[in-house]
Amino acid sequence: MIEQDTIFALSSGAGKSGVAVIRISGNDLSDFFKKIINKQEIVTRYAYFTNLKDKNDLIDQCIAIYFKAPNSYTGEDIIELHSHGAPAVINKIFEFLQNNNCRLAERGEFSKRAFENNKLDLTHVDGLIALLNAQTDKQRQSALRSMTGQDEQIYSTWRNKMIEISAYSAAILDYDSDDLPQNIEDTIIEKTKLLTNELKTAINGYNGVSAIRNGFNIVLVGETNVGKSSIFNKIVGQNRAIISDIAGTTRDVVSMQIDIDGYLVNLSDTAGLRDASDTIEKIGIERTYNEIKNSDLILHVYNTEPESINKNEITIVNKSDLLKNKNNKNVIYTSVKDDYGFDNLLKAIKEKMHQLMDNTESQVAVNARTLGLLQDTIKELETATNTQNKNYDIFSEHVRHAAENIGKILGVITTEEIADATFSQLCLGK
Repeated sequence: MIEQDTIFALSSGAGKSGVAVIRISGNDLSDFFKKIINKQEIVTRYAYFTNLKDKNDLIDQCIAIYFKAPNSYTGEDIIELHSHGAPAVINKIFEFLQNNNCRLAERGEFSKRAFENNKLDLTHVDGLIALLNAQTDKQRQSALRSMTGQDEQIYSTWRNKMIEISAYSAAILDYDSDDLPQNIEDTIIEKTKLLTNELKTAINGYNGVSAIRNGFNIVLVGETNVGKSSIFNKIVGQNRAIISDIAGTTRDVVSMQIDIDGYLVNLSDTAGLRDASDTIEKIGIERTYNEIKNSDLILHVYNTEPESINKNEITIVNKSDLLKNKNNKNVIYTSVKDDYGFDNLLKAIKEKMHQLMDNTESQVAVNARTLGLLQDTIKELETATNTQNKNYDIFSEHVRHAAENIGKILGVITTEEIADATFSQLCLGK
């Protein structure tokens, strides 16, 4: 365990609340804990009711719990104070802690100490960051898979296989063939190719993971005055976009995040598509095309039956109260005026999302940090298997570099800069 300052932070949410949780971490905090509870004998993981005092000044009535290293979140001694959540109480406890040689923690410093004390690796931290940012059930499920170590198991298995392959390929140069397993050369090449395919499959699931964690992008497009903004407001359940009979009312992209079937959805209303002479409207139309480019699903809105239908889109014929015939099974008919068709539209959106998302998520949660490292790993493995003249010294070196990349994902082989960039995304008290 590394000798470090004693740190503290508010681990519960900021603002007024019934209960606030303040977390303290450092080396050998038993004497400080005895001072807090005013007792000479303490039991770990036992909740003590105490009148927390600064000299003779009563600060608050608290619950205090002591976690002895290494059986704590950080691997150091941890004290948790459960106080009333009034800002004045919290500020006074902070003042008390600072007067007792504690300092306010930096962002993510609790988790960084857990990492340094081998309580977490970087995949666990990635999962923790994702869980703290989770807004939907799918995000919660995805984050927990990482945070509970499922990603770490897969990455560690890959890394161990690479280390083994690298060792055997190096041994080919140092040992007689009689001392090595039969067909060792063919075996390590085959294993390397299998690993490469597994990593490629993981990367192919990147878009699925990204859509779950960052949001599934759905964009409403169509010509001017077809009712895109009315449909947008109907889906989000509130009047968010400006509605008018004047063509070209929407000049910019209007977006809102909503939960559809457990998925976070970034729903965007866009400027109507037409030949515009207005400079501002032209900019809005350019942004519409950018939204289309970055979308996962397009809701294409018309006022009349379209001549052709794109199967990758959901086609909506709006203002259907003005139509005599509504017989096209390939479109969704809606009418904001009559409150018609929106159950069918939501059902179609859910079905399309599940078609695009189900079974696409990778067995590991590939994020922006790990994507580049996995791509570099694949390059190293492919270079190894393409090595000319069976130079197993070079082969071994490339596979070793691949293992190092996986080590960087785990934090087994890392730089302080990589770790700092990851932990800085966490909040105080984590």
